[in-house]
Formats: sequence, C-alpha cells, structure tokens
Amino acid sequence: MSKACETKEIDETKKTTKIGNMTKSTLTSVDNESIAERKVRMIYDDIKKTLGIDFIPNMYKAMATNPDYLELTWNRVQAIMNKEGKLDKNIRDIIAFTVSIMSGSTYCIDVYKEAVVHNGLDDEAITEIYAIIDVYSGLNRFNIANQTKKDDKPWYGCSSK
Repeated sequence: MSKACETKEIDETKKTTKIGNMTKSTLTSVDNESIAERKVRMIYDDIKKTLGIDFIPNMYKAMATNPDYLELTWNRVQAIMNKEGKLDKNIRDIIAFTVSIMSGSTYCIDVYKEAVVHNGLDDEAITEIYAIIDVYSGLNRFNIANQTKKDDKPWYGCSSK
C-alpha cells in the first residue's frame, strides 16, 4: 500500500499508532515527573526554566528512558538554539521549522510552526516558506538527477539583487 493510501489510526489509550497493518508505539512513557530519577528531574527543571513553561514536552519525556541521551540532547539544543550568535531566535526557529518540514516530523512541525507564529510570522509568511521548500526541493532533485556540474564562477542564489 502506498503511503498516500495508508490509513492511520491513533489509539490514545494505548499510545500506539496503526498505519496499514503495522502498529507502533508513539510515546516512550516517562509521563510522571515525580518518578523520574534525580538526573532526569534536574534536566526537566532546567528545560522548564529555560523554555519558560510549566510542563515537559513529550519529546524530552521520550528521551528520559536514557538519561545520558536526554542530557546530551538538551545540552546540544542549548548550545545551538539558546545562545547569542549571528542568527537571531526567529531565524533559528525558521530553520528548525524548515528542517522539520523536510524531515516530515509532525511533532517538530507543530512545535516550530507555533514558534514562528509567536515570533510574528503570519500565514502568508509561512506559505512563503512552504513555497521556497517546494521550489528548492525540485531544484535539488533536478540537479542531483542531472549531476549538474558546479559553475566556474560564483553566483549567489536565485534571488534577484
């Protein structure tokens, strides 16, 4: 069955997703913060403080079954997304949103769509992002298939001056 024709059923009580004839778990469970081990609780506290939220996102809950991985991931996120650099928060969030779209992660698409809307992008701007992804996905596929040779002289993208 092609992906376009597959039916997707989500059972919230069992936290599983059925796609076609396959069933997979959709959430590794460490739902209760009070049972999390000390290291995980410390990371959870830092996540809530840093992000200014009163809950732990499901993504981090799923990682908590491997506390070292949770810690490594949170430290990587901090090092890239929460530092002062040449790119402001909005640009970083737009990049994260775009990568999420390209990866097909509905979880991350939802998170970063909310982030870019919160940062001031409206539906027109989001549609512009989708259009750029569409155009450049096609250009990339064409040049990969064609094995297009690099130009001898530099040029600076497809935007006009």
